Amino acid sequence: MFDIDGKLVSLEFVERFFCCDLDTCLGNCCIAGDAGAPLTEQEYQQLKQILPDIWDDLLPQAQQQIKDSGVAYVDQEGELVTQLVNGANCVFTCYEPGGLCLCAIERAYRQGRINWRKPASCYLYPARIKRLPDGTEAVNYDRWKICKCAEVLGRKQGIRLYEFLRQPLIERYGQEWYDHLVAACELYIKTYLS
Repeated sequence: MFDIDGKLVSLEFVERFFCCDLDTCLGNCCIAGDAGAPLTEQEYQQLKQILPDIWDDLLPQAQQQIKDSGVAYVDQEGELVTQLVNGANCVFTCYEPGGLCLCAIERAYRQGRINWRKPASCYLYPARIKRLPDGTEAVNYDRWKICKCAEVLGRKQGIRLYEFLRQPLIERYGQEWYDHLVAACELYIKTYLS
């Protein structure tokens, strides 16, 4: 683990390569799994606020699920997460021709219709942040077999996980924190991986 300004970062951020390969996985991370995307209370409120702006982008089944149960629920682990459709799709998924699954929230953001990209747990993925009992945040790599193609593409392109997550990590912790992470990763590469 790296201790970067009080945040514990897994060594996998430097040891693993990663670059999303949507052409191969077709956005399966928004479909597979046993729970929705983790949310903060603030993000839950944000989802309710932007819902009218993205409503027409949602699948009919997702619209019905939201009407019946709202945008989120508390999962088995006691976390607030986005609703699922039929125990699979996040309610905020939408599809492009050819079966590519996209996030309706991010698509609306990129089109300039809303000013919020998506929940941090989605933007930071495959990083998962866990608050430890002492209040420290641990930043870990959530390895998932559906992302194997992202590891292959990352290795092929020479993109390490910390590089792939540059922008979301900067938005979460700031440029100075990210610069410290990069310095630690570069030293680790030079010392142990060269």
